Amino acid sequence: MDQVGADPMGARVLGALRTAVISGELAPGSLHSVQQLATQLGVSRTPVREALIQLAQQGIVRFERNRGVRVLQTSLHDLEEVFALRLLLEVPATRRACALLDATGRRDLRRIFRAMERAADADDEFALWEHDRRFHRAVLEASGNRRLAQYVDGLRDTVLRRGVSTARSSRSLHDIVAEHVVILERIEAGDPDGAAAAMHAHVRHTAELLIAQESGEPAGTVEIDLGWTNRDRMRTD
Repeated sequence: MDQVGADPMGARVLGALRTAVISGELAPGSLHSVQQLATQLGVSRTPVREALIQLAQQGIVRFERNRGVRVLQTSLHDLEEVFALRLLLEVPATRRACALLDATGRRDLRRIFRAMERAADADDEFALWEHDRRFHRAVLEASGNRRLAQYVDGLRDTVLRRGVSTARSSRSLHDIVAEHVVILERIEAGDPDGAAAAMHAHVRHTAELLIAQESGEPAGTVEIDLGWTNRDRMRTD
């Protein structure tokens, strides 16, 4: 995974393929050959194959013997699994990041949050999601585990691949910003448990809204099995 990420060509190809999947240019269920994708991108087969291996590891595509690579469709069960993983990973990472972040790191996080606020004020959903991703990645990287940050980025792509968002459908852009300010305030206060609890509440709420929205049911009426991810029930540190 790190090899492609460290190679500028590999990173460019990976980004292009990920964007094509998320945008629907490479539609769910569609089948593609490595050579076809390499030709479209104007590169050799090697960086394309390496990028597809990463996407396969993230559950975004699947290699089919003698046929090529297929773009996978995200199911409601997939969404539940993604958010379970995010809760298991992001909550303890937030607790650790809060303990490790220095004044410079907290200022950088506040700067990203302000960009989120400006995007919400401008009603710019795309910019808000970009800054939202940067906010979460900054917290995860502050935990000292860059692989974790990369992995969670992949989980977020799995949701985006479905082409869904809670913005404007289940909550406003300012509602989303409000959930992040609680996380930021607890981090700035040096409260690891409070920051972890705020992250848990935010990710859990996002999961509940999105899964209910995609199932066509009112929020709060869809039963999802995420309670077992509550770290407070299995705290070991």
